[in-house]
Amino acid sequence: MHMSISVAVSGASGYVGGEVLRVFSAHPDVEFGALTAHSSAGEPLGIHQPHLVPLADRVILDTTAENLAGHDVVVLALPHGASSEIAAQLPPETLVIDCGADHRLSSADAWAEYYGGEHAGTWPYGLPELITGSGTRQRDSLAGVKRIAVPGCNVTAVTLALQPGVAAGVVDPSDVVAVLANGYSGAGKALRTQLLASEGLGAASAYGVGGIHRHIPEIIQNLEVAGGAGTRISFTPTLVPMSRGILATVSAPLAAGASADAVRSAWEAAYADEPFVHLLPEGQWPTTAATLGANTALVQVAVDEKAGRVIVIAAIDNLVKGTAGAALQSMNLALGLPETTGLTTIGVAP
Repeated sequence: MHMSISVAVSGASGYVGGEVLRVFSAHPDVEFGALTAHSSAGEPLGIHQPHLVPLADRVILDTTAENLAGHDVVVLALPHGASSEIAAQLPPETLVIDCGADHRLSSADAWAEYYGGEHAGTWPYGLPELITGSGTRQRDSLAGVKRIAVPGCNVTAVTLALQPGVAAGVVDPSDVVAVLANGYSGAGKALRTQLLASEGLGAASAYGVGGIHRHIPEIIQNLEVAGGAGTRISFTPTLVPMSRGILATVSAPLAAGASADAVRSAWEAAYADEPFVHLLPEGQWPTTAATLGANTALVQVAVDEKAGRVIVIAAIDNLVKGTAGAALQSMNLALGLPETTGLTTIGVAP
């Protein structure tokens, strides 16, 4: 017998909200309650999410605490700065999952530097695979919680790429370099010139260059939790002409005395039992196409002996493993359900 979990979703007309609805629809116990947004309130969901056929006739409500209250789970798919105000008004017994940035950072100073304004506080972090110590993962801290902060999508890719080497001490985290190829859905639905098809098709363009991207302190936070004291990172994302996906190329110096075999062994040990993170066979490299629609992270690691650096490639779907899938995975853990319930590792290809 299945339990019934009533789920309300805010920001239902956006990319993240739409993906939350798509991914959560596969969960056998989920029943959708209020679907809310701001500017699209009063309109049928199908106008904004025509691919969600079973939900197309649902009318979008205004995003208010009153409309979201009374559900078992509330998923907030709102811009940064908008989640905390709504969340503060929701009952403490409601499981609230924030897909935005408001509650990810543990440092108020880092929030002020990268986001501005007052820090809303830190919630339990929704990256179950995060290494938190010898033999422990973040999933151990999610059972029974009522507030969850879903990681940033870029953060997920870089963290999953490098944390095994940091935890095992085979890389030097003081000189991490990460360059990411990002699909356009990561930039949201807002109408901006640089996001028009005429600007993006056939082009690749960098953004957030020079240490200003808001995901930087979150990446550092994660790698330091994994054991990387003194982590420093040069992080450069680029937009490439695909709708979704992230391909992260991450490198760091090989630690003194570490061998290529020790490096491979560190990644094998870290991910041997993870249902959604897969270290590929040697010589096979991740592609974003293989992760589309799936809650999968594909990883490969190599040692550049001449450069003295460890190179890691990681691919994820930014809207699934990078956001909505992580939200569902964390919800399962919080509610005491099998972590994999409703989630697939099967991508869409070609």
